[in-house]
Parts: sequence; C-alpha cells; structure tokens
Amino acid sequence: MKHIMIYTDGACRGNPGPGGWGVLMRYGQHEKILSGAEDHTTNNRMELMAAIQALASMKEPCKIDLYTDSQYVQKGIAEWIVGWKKNNWKKADKKLVKNADLWQALDQEASRHQVAWHWVKGHSGHPENEMADSIANQAIDELLQFKK
Repeated sequence: MKHIMIYTDGACRGNPGPGGWGVLMRYGQHEKILSGAEDHTTNNRMELMAAIQALASMKEPCKIDLYTDSQYVQKGIAEWIVGWKKNNWKKADKKLVKNADLWQALDQEASRHQVAWHWVKGHSGHPENEMADSIANQAIDELLQFKK
C-alpha cells in the first residue's frame, strides 16, 4: 500500500467571503499540487474541501498522513464525527452540525484509506503548511483576477 504525505490548508478573505483551498501531496520523490476556490464561503469549508479533494484524488486505497492547521478538521474527523453520526448529524446541544455536507463527504473519502490525522500550528514556519497556505491564497488570487 502506498504511503502518501498530504498537507492541506484553507483560506478565506472575509469569513464569509472568497475562499480557496490548497493541497501539497508527496509520494517518494513525486509531488502533486491541488487547489480550488469559491466566491462565497467560509474558512472552515475551505479547510474541509482541501482534505476532501486530496483524499478524493487517490485512485486506490493508500496509507496517508494528513497534516492540517485546522483543529476543526483534525478534531472533527478524529473525535467529534462519531457522536455526530450517532446523533443523526446533530451536536450535543441538538443543533445541526455546520457543514454536515462536507463532513459526510470527508468521512466517505477517508473511509477508503488508512488516514492518520495530524494537527500542525499554522503560520509557524512549517514548510509544507506554509506551502499549502500559499497554494490556497493563490487560488483566491486567481479567482479574484478572473472576476475582474
């Protein structure tokens, strides 16, 4: 089974506002970059999209170390999602889970792989996280440039 390193980040200018997501993937000596942007979104949705798109891009089940600077994503998928699913996508306070559509997509994509979820402190000089952040922000820049 291939062992892939994935670094993800989401960015938003205004929250909500135009947002982007970025992914840096490594397998051996190979690197792949993925990105995307949306007109009107939130930072949390872009963080989730980065992880979803990274996992969805895999053609076969893989062993994955996924690094995110989003505690929302890391804790959500590693801890909170079990209770959400048990409670029909409601939190302990009975309110609906925000971004349930993306959590369901992430859960589905993650189930195809062996994923270890890692949190890294954002904007702290972690080279791959900084690169993922740069990719996400470049996606926003390209979206805004295209709209001019």
